[in-house]
Amino acid sequence: MSNRKTLSLATLEKVAHRFLILSEPVRLRLIQTLLSGEHCVNDLVDAIGCSQANVSHHLNILSNEGILARRKRGITVFYSIADPSVEDLCKIVCDKII
Repeated sequence: MSNRKTLSLATLEKVAHRFLILSEPVRLRLIQTLLSGEHCVNDLVDAIGCSQANVSHHLNILSNEGILARRKRGITVFYSIADPSVEDLCKIVCDKII
């Protein structure tokens, strides 16, 4: 423990915000689906069974936070994992729960 650095309040607030973003089950389902690779919005709607508006809302939040990347081809938008540390974090947490 003595070699751990004390984090500033600003840093702790950023960490708490990241956990807040990841605390929504729909967002976790989207991330889980995207761990297999890039998907378009329609595929994600089908995969998680939520409305297109709801999926788009959560994809927008995850993209704005830098967790997901988006790519547009014509009128179709594709999403992928932009921050690979999210997969590591999810694995750490899931391995402790399952």
